[in-house]
Formats: sequence, structure tokens, C-alpha cells
Amino acid sequence: MAVLNKIRQRSLILILVIALALFSFVIGDLFKNSDALIGSAQDVVATINGKDINRTDFQQKVKNYQDRSGGRQTSTQSMNAIYNQELRKIVLQSEFDELGLSVEKDEMRDLLKTSFSSYPEFQDENGTFDVNRLNAFIGNLKDLKGETAPLGNFLVNYDSWTNNEQTIAANAVQQTYYNMIKAGVGTTIAEAEDDYLGDAKTLDMRYVQVPYTSIADSLVEVTKSDINAYMKAHEDKFKADASREVVYVEFKEVASKADEDKIKADLLALKSDKIEYNESSKNSDTIPGFDTVTDIAEFVNSYSDIKYDNTFWRAAQLPATAKDTLIKLNVGDYYGPYKEGEFFNLSKVIATKQMADSVKVRHILIPYAGGQRADASVTRTLEEAKVTADSILAKIKSGTRFMDLLELSSDKVSNEKDGELEFAYNAGMASEFKAFSFDNKRGDVDVVGTSFGYHVIEILEQKSFSKTIQVATIADKIEPSEQTLSDVFNKMSKFEIAAKGADFNELAKESKLTVKPITFKELDENIPGLGSQREVVRWAFEDDTDVGEFKNFPISNFGFIVAKVVEKKEKGLMNVEDASITAIPEIRKEKKAKMIRDKIKATTIDEISKNQGQSARTAAAVTLKNTTLSGAGVEPKVVGAAFGLAEGATSKLIDGEKGVYVVEVTKINEATKLDNYSAIMNRLSTERRNAVQNKVYQALEKAADIEDNRAKTVY
Repeated sequence: MAVLNKIRQRSLILILVIALALFSFVIGDLFKNSDALIGSAQDVVATINGKDINRTDFQQKVKNYQDRSGGRQTSTQSMNAIYNQELRKIVLQSEFDELGLSVEKDEMRDLLKTSFSSYPEFQDENGTFDVNRLNAFIGNLKDLKGETAPLGNFLVNYDSWTNNEQTIAANAVQQTYYNMIKAGVGTTIAEAEDDYLGDAKTLDMRYVQVPYTSIADSLVEVTKSDINAYMKAHEDKFKADASREVVYVEFKEVASKADEDKIKADLLALKSDKIEYNESSKNSDTIPGFDTVTDIAEFVNSYSDIKYDNTFWRAAQLPATAKDTLIKLNVGDYYGPYKEGEFFNLSKVIATKQMADSVKVRHILIPYAGGQRADASVTRTLEEAKVTADSILAKIKSGTRFMDLLELSSDKVSNEKDGELEFAYNAGMASEFKAFSFDNKRGDVDVVGTSFGYHVIEILEQKSFSKTIQVATIADKIEPSEQTLSDVFNKMSKFEIAAKGADFNELAKESKLTVKPITFKELDENIPGLGSQREVVRWAFEDDTDVGEFKNFPISNFGFIVAKVVEKKEKGLMNVEDASITAIPEIRKEKKAKMIRDKIKATTIDEISKNQGQSARTAAAVTLKNTTLSGAGVEPKVVGAAFGLAEGATSKLIDGEKGVYVVEVTKINEATKLDNYSAIMNRLSTERRNAVQNKVYQALEKAADIEDNRAKTVY
């Protein structure tokens, strides 16, 4: 109490201290994130051609997208999808605005007519589209103030209708835009003729190749300045986004051997009865164990992580690790504990019986509206379908032949075979249908409900009987104990503390941990083996995270990692080390080509062949479209140069893909010109027009002014 009184006496001071602490925290955060001080675009996901994508609107669209995907998309995948949608919309709209493209009122009505003319709601008594009914429907939606109204098989409100109108209009403008571009895309007669000659005109030639491999790589020096010069000459090849290289070690929260031994011991302990003291009665009660309990289902469900299943199983349906043993057991016998996936199981055979492996049945299917595969003509409700099926069953039981009622069945395929179906126990049939067919006896007939409707089923035949067993299995999930979790956390904490003054790799080696490297970009999310880990990516890209810094991260359903930043690469050209992988082979090739050129003094193929110790080769029927030289491989430059020579002429030295060449054209096989190139012109025009849409958008996106803030605002 004395302490509490002192605190009360100093409450004003405490409040002031707390207020100052909070103030310093907020101010510190503001200075850390200077954008907040200057009112920067923390609420702007991106700015594209001067138009902002608002953060709040963007996140709502992401949420809607995720809802529609049913959780199949991660948040980052959803954000990327919506960003690409918004980017495309804004980039194209910039073009539409500049060209003055839009949809006017009359055109919008025509578009709506095209989209909705088949809807009965907008048709008059003659089945003709009635614009007045469309207007009345839209007006009614507006009056409903957000409430929905039926349209076909959907429910719509005024907002969803206007959004749909906007989509229809946007698609129409986009189509107009692309049609305008496609109208200007075509093929000339000269282009069609060149395309034809690319296959039809051939030539035969002799050539000599001095391969680059004739000079050892060790004789060609490539310096950093060579690589820098090559990078500048080929900048597009070496542009790179900002990236971070991180290494990490894992601390997995997995059950220890002691944990597994305890799980197995606990399972075995469930077999025997146990004595428990009852506080209420002041007596000791006997709690039945697996050996003596009478209500098997309740017992299993009380202790197992997997609910009781009373199915009779064939050998092939039992767990792979236990099937050979289980199928041989007698009633009352146990097997286990044995490991199956993430569980230790203790199984007891409850019953055995002989069951068919295949059956033949016949059925009458009565579907209902909304049932699986029910067509539009089906109008009866689920309840009405049940009543109909029950009445058919009553007729059969009163003496009416099953065959005489088949016309009532909607399963036209089986009707062609007298309603009969023959299938094995592992066939892909509705589970309720299959259960009735195998669990009952030949001659039994009853009504069975499935997702397709109600079936009146009669069992005609059961074949190939084999042993099945009913097994009660108590499954205990293999999970680490509290002690193990504590040990993992302590091990991780000790590693992180020790890493402050030690070499990360050496420390990991001493701790028998594997160091795993990963390189990622600012908008990436996945780490191999760990899944979506945006927190790690965000931390690595924070301005105040320097090379050499490390941090621990909890990983859901895994444990922890300790990650360390080992390299930061900013956007721009690659560094020399990374670029060298691609650049050095090409630079070597250029230098070798010069060295080969310098030592070739002869001008004819035979002389060069003799002087350089290389065989002269021939290539026949070479075409411009197929640039593969027999004995040399794909050499487009060499083939292109050959087609520029006259018959009998010899080329100068040509730097090819695999060596330096000299070619001599021995024969030109001219192609017979066509009387009409229309077919080729049409084909090429169609190909070009089909490719226009993607190419145009790619060009517009490349030319757009884009400021992408996703990593700082929503990721």
C-alpha cells in the first residue's frame, strides 16, 4: 500500500513523463519517416501519367478481389493483380483522353441493348428489346437506394449496375481504340513477296569456319573496364531493379524425440482403465479405457485429433504404412502407435466383414432446381423431388416393375442401359450413392439423396467379395511440447546475441545450422521453403537497415529465422561482378574474333582452310528463314551475308556466333514468282493485327510516367 500511495502522490509527474515519452516516440517516428512531415504520398499507391491511385480505394478493390478469389490469392498477389488492372486502365485512358475517345449517350444505349437484349426483363410481349423497360429498370434501381433487384440469375443494385455500365463503356472505347490501330496495320505486296522468298529461294555455298574455341580462354584477358564498356554499349541487357541479398538460419519448432516418446506413451496408456478420485462423491471412479469402453465413437472423439469413422475399409484404403498389418488383425486386436503423416495413431479393429469390390445397380434420378448438373427445365424444389422419389419407391414396392418407371428418370445415359450402372468401390461416384450400393444387400431398394437429386436405387449384383475392417483410431498430432518450444526460442535468442560479435557463417557452422541465401526485389513476398514473408522483405529494404544487420522473425507454423543483410543493390545497371556472368563470354567472343581476323591474310576459302587448319564445308538449300548451317549450327549473320552475295562471289570475314567465317555462294536457286500474293498478305496482316493489342499496351506502359509507391504504402 505504501508503494501505491507514493505512486498516487506522483501521478502528475508520471502522466507528464508518459506524455513526453509518447511525444518523443511520435516525433521520432515522424523524423524516421520524413514523408509524414512533408505530407507526402503515403496515401498514394502510385502516380501514373499524373493520376494518383488512392490507397483507401486501392485496398478496397484488393479486398473485393480476394473475396471473389475465395482466399486462393495471397494479399500480395491480389495487390499486384489490382495494381496491374489500375495501371492498364489509367495508361489506356490517357490515350483515350488525348484522342477524344468516349461513349456518348446514344451509343451507350446501343451497347446496353447488345448486352441485355436477351433478358426477359427488357423485352416486350413479342420478345423484342424495349428501351423503355430498360429505363424503368434503371430508375427502379435508383429508387431502391442500394437495395437489390433480380436480373436474370443475379441480384443487382444501382451501384453494381452503374459499375457494369462503366465496364461496358470502357471495353467499347478500348475496342474502338484498338480497331483504329488495327485498321492502319497491313502488309504490302513487297513484304508478302519477301516472306515467300524467305522459304522458297535457296542457295548452296561453301564456307570455312575458324571457331572461337581454337583460341583458349586463358589467352584472352577481360578487364573490369572491358565489362563496364560492354555494359554501357548494351544497357538494356544489364538494367536491374533494386534487390537485397539476405542469408538466414532456421530454428524449427518440431517435436523432439522425447516429445514423440511421450505421445506414444500417452496413446498406449489409453488402452487400460484408470482410477480417478471424484471430488463430488468422495469416491474413486473407474474410467474405462480403449480395452473395455462400450461407446467407441464417444471414446475416440474424446481423445483423438481426428473424428471417429465407422466405415469398413478394404486393404487398399487403409494407411499405406499400416495396411498390411491392419488387414490381418482380428476383432479386438491393436496396431500402434504408428506414425502416419503428422500423427501418431493407435488403431483397434472393431469389426470385420466381407464386402463386394464392385456392384451393379439401377436407378431413377429425380433432380431438383439448383442441383448439380440440373438443366434449366428442372423447376421442382428439393422437397418436391423427395416426394416424387418416395412415390416411385412406393409403386415399386407395391409391385410396379422398376423398368416401367425409367421414363421418369433424368439420367438419360443410364436409361439407355435400362438404368443400370456398374462400378467399383473406388469409382468417382457420389458418396451417398456408393455407400448404399456397397453397404446393403442384393435386391435392396430405397431412396438416396445426393447433390444431383434423389435416386431410387435397386442393388442388382455384388461381386468379388474381400475382407474389410472397421477400425477405431485415436490420432494424436505430433507437436512440440512447451519445453521444446522454449528450447527452440532460447537457442534462437542465444544465436542472435552471439551473432553481434561473431562471423554469421562461422557461428552457424558451430551451431550446426545451415546458412541459406536468398535474393529478392522490393515487391517480392516469397522465400523458398517459408512462403509469404513480406516482413523480411520490408525490413531488408528499410532505409535504416544496413549491410551486416540481422534480425529474428517468427514464421507461422514453422518457428523462427535469423536473417542477415549481406548486400544491397540499388536500381540501375548491374555491378560488374553480376554483369560479368553474361558479359565476359560475349567480350571474349569479340576479342577472339579480332585475334582471328588479325591472323587471316588469305582471301579464298581454300587458302584460309589450309592456313588455319580448318576444313572447308558445304551447305545446300539454305534459306533466309532457316539460318542453320550444316556442321556449324545457327548462324543468322553468316546466312544473311550469303544472301547478299552474287553467285560465285566470296564474302569478307564475318563474325558469327561460333567463329569467324568466309562464305562462297556456289549456286542461287531462284524461286518461281507467284501470280498473286493475296493469301500471304492476308496471313501476315492477320498475324500483325492479332499481335497489335499486346504490343501497343507494352509500348504505352513503357512510355508512361510511373511513380510506384506500393512498397511504402500497401505492401
